[in-house]
Amino acid sequence: MEIEQQLAAGVIAAVKSLYDVEISEEMVQVSPTRKEFEGHLTVMVFPFMKQTGKRNPVELGTEIGDWLVANLPLVGKFNVVKGFLNISINASSWLDKLQAIYSNNSYGLQPVTESSPLVMIEYSSPNTNKPLHLGHLRNILLGWSLSQIMEACGNRVVKTNIVNDRGIHICKSMLAWQKWFDGATPESAGKKGDHLIGDCYVAFDKHFKAEVKEILENDPEIQAIVNDDPEKQAEARKAAAEAKSPLMQEARAMLRKWEAADPDVRALWAKMNEWVYAGFDETYKQMGVGFDKIYYESNTYLEGKDLVLEGLEQGKFFRKDDGSVWADFTNEGLDQKLLLRKDGTSVYMTQDIGTAKLRYQDFPIDKMIYVVGNEQNYHFQVLSLLLDRLGFKWGKDLVHFSYGMVELPNGRMKSREGTVVDADDLMASMINDAREVSGDRLADMSDEEKERVFSIIGLGALKYFLLKVNPVNNMVFNPAESIDFNGNTGPFIQYTHARICSILRKAGIDASSTLTIDNSVEISEKEQTLIQKLVDFEGVVLRAGKEYSPAQIANYAYDLAKEYNQFYHDTSILKEEDEQKRNLRLMLSACVARVIKTAMRLLGIDVPERM
Repeated sequence: MEIEQQLAAGVIAAVKSLYDVEISEEMVQVSPTRKEFEGHLTVMVFPFMKQTGKRNPVELGTEIGDWLVANLPLVGKFNVVKGFLNISINASSWLDKLQAIYSNNSYGLQPVTESSPLVMIEYSSPNTNKPLHLGHLRNILLGWSLSQIMEACGNRVVKTNIVNDRGIHICKSMLAWQKWFDGATPESAGKKGDHLIGDCYVAFDKHFKAEVKEILENDPEIQAIVNDDPEKQAEARKAAAEAKSPLMQEARAMLRKWEAADPDVRALWAKMNEWVYAGFDETYKQMGVGFDKIYYESNTYLEGKDLVLEGLEQGKFFRKDDGSVWADFTNEGLDQKLLLRKDGTSVYMTQDIGTAKLRYQDFPIDKMIYVVGNEQNYHFQVLSLLLDRLGFKWGKDLVHFSYGMVELPNGRMKSREGTVVDADDLMASMINDAREVSGDRLADMSDEEKERVFSIIGLGALKYFLLKVNPVNNMVFNPAESIDFNGNTGPFIQYTHARICSILRKAGIDASSTLTIDNSVEISEKEQTLIQKLVDFEGVVLRAGKEYSPAQIANYAYDLAKEYNQFYHDTSILKEEDEQKRNLRLMLSACVARVIKTAMRLLGIDVPERM
C-alpha cells in the first residue's frame, strides 16, 4: 500500500504544481496496470480534466507523468494510453519494499490495542437436534475466517455462538428417543452424541409423515376440506392433517412442559443436550475453530419475551384475537411479524432480541456481525427494526453477513430426511482422499507425521474450496475437485509453500537466518511482478475486512502461488552463481512463503513444510 499511497500523493502534488488545482485523495484512483500494457500501476486522469481545464487526456497524462519522473524518485518511466497513465516503478523502490516485507514478521497485519474497535462475530448457531453438516461447515469456516481477517485489520474480536437448544425441533428428538430408542446412550449406541440425537430427529419425521399420510387418507373431516384450486386444497388438507397428528400434539405438549420447567422434561433435555455438546466440541476441534463466548437460547429467550411484553404494554406491538403477539412493519414496507405464539411460546425472533440485549450488556461492542445464510435476510432486516423500535440505538447498525447456500452435485440436503452430508464424515473422507492422492510422496516420513500432513491437506482442501467462492453466491461443493494439486485449490497453494520450504532448506536458510541484498542488484521483470504481488497483500486484507469477504484472501493466495510457480520454473535460484541475485531470489521466496502462510492462516488453513 505504501507505494500506491506515495504515487497518489505524487499525483496530487503534480496537479497542484502544474495547474494550481487542489484535488482530493478520493479522486486519485491507483490500480495495478493491466497485463497487456507496460507498467506496474495505473492512474486514471479523466477525473482531473474538468479541474485542470485540459481537454486532451493524453496530454494531461503526459504532463503529469513528466512531472512524476522529475520529482518522485520511485517513478522510473511512464506511458499514456488514452486517459490512463501507466507508471513503471524504479527497481530500487521494489527492492526497498521487498526488504521491508522481509524484515517485518507481521507484514499485512494491523496492530491491535486495548482501544481498538470491538467486533463481535456470531457463527455456527447449531440446533441441538442434529449433528453439524456441510451447510454448517460453510457458516463456521466463514465466521472463523472473518474473525481472523477482522483482527488482522486492527480490531479486537469476540467470537460467539448461539446454541438453539430449545423449541419444537428439540422436543421432536426428545419424544422420538423416549418412544423408539430404548434408553440408548452414545456409549451403548457406539455413536457421537450429536449423531444419536440426529437419528432421533429423523425417526420422528419418518413416523410423523406416516401418521399424516394415514390421516389424509382416512379422516373424513380432512376429506371434507374442499377448494376450487387443487393445489390450495392439498395444502389446506395437509396443514389440517399435521395439526391433528398425535405425534405433533405430543411434541407441542412437551414444549409447553419445558417452558413451564417440568422437572422430568428438563432433566431429559439437559441429558440429551450434553450428549450433543460433547459431539459438537469434537467436531469443532477437528475443524480447528472455537469461540470466546457461547450463548444458549434457553437462557436468552426469556429476556426477549420480557422485552416483547414490555413493548406490548407500551403500544409498540399488538395482540391478535387468538392471543399471539405481533409487530407491524407495514409502514416500513414489510409485513407483520409474529413474536409470541398464541400459547405464549417464543419464536426465533424473540430469542434473537434477548440475545442481542445480553451481548451488549456483556461487551462494549462497536460492531455486531451475524454470519447467517441468505434465507434469513428478511429475519435480520426485521430484527434490526425491532431492536431499534425497542429503543436500542445499536439496532440499525447490526451487520448481517449473508452468504449463499452450499449444495452437492446431486442437489440440496434435508436434515429431517437424513440426506445431509455429515461434517464429521465429510472431514474424514477428505483426509482419506488426501491420503490416496498423496501416494508415495511422503515415504520418508513417520506414520504419525504422514497422518498429520494428510489431515492438513484434506481439511485445507475442504476449507479452501468453501471459502474461495464469493460468500454471497450459492455454491456446489465437489470433493474430487477440491483435493486436486493443480488449479485454484488448497493443496496447490499448500504444495507451493512446501516447495519454497524445500528450497530454503537446501539453501541452508531457516528462521534464524538473515539475508541481505544490495540495492544495485539487477532485478528482472518477473521479480518485480512478484514483489508487486507481495506489496498488494496488505491492501487485500483491508479490503477483505471492509467487504466481509474471505474469498478475496483465498484468491489472492492462489494468484500469489501461481505467480511464484511461474517464477520458479523460469528462474534459477539455488544454481544462481551471482550471490546477490541468489540472495534476492531466496529473500523473495521466503517472503512469498510467509505471506502464503499468513493468508492461509486467515482462512483457518495450515500449510505444511513438507508434502
